[in-house]
Amino acid sequence: MSGDFSDLQRRMDGAINAFKQDLASLRTGRASSNLLDAIQVSAYGSTMPINQVATVTVPEPRMLAVNVWDKSMVGAVDRAIREANLGFNPIMDGNNLRIPLPELNEQRRKELVKIAHGYAENAKVAARHVRRDGMDYLKKAEKDGDISEDDHRRESEKVQKLTDDTISMIDSLLSTKEAEIMQV
Repeated sequence: MSGDFSDLQRRMDGAINAFKQDLASLRTGRASSNLLDAIQVSAYGSTMPINQVATVTVPEPRMLAVNVWDKSMVGAVDRAIREANLGFNPIMDGNNLRIPLPELNEQRRKELVKIAHGYAENAKVAARHVRRDGMDYLKKAEKDGDISEDDHRRESEKVQKLTDDTISMIDSLLSTKEAEIMQV
């Protein structure tokens, strides 16, 4: 099981890393270039992440700057940002878009916390799927006679501990982000 256990660990880490990326896209009081990471732009006949058509920088704490590489794409990038429902209103300036970040009000902060909780739940579901796959593998291995009942029990406890640790990490990341969002 040790080879498969490292695969389970890798998949659990993947759930945590995906959750971290989701959290990074949520806005707190300060500007972050990660805020636009989730935005997809219709460009050259397909959709692609904004970072493949522009550079996002943070010139000041409450401002994002988007430098679009191809002048013909500025409109598409502007449209993608507006349609992302992040509450941003870009200001066009040649090849650049300036995005002033409005102050977060109490209602918007609570909405962001709800979104963060949704991301956390998705990450926990992913971790539980990994756990289920591990447990199914152990049941099959015991049924096929590859491992004993004692080994099955011992390995099941390892899988459960890995799941518990992963969910605990997700909860910890969530509470940190929640405090960051609610901080006035």
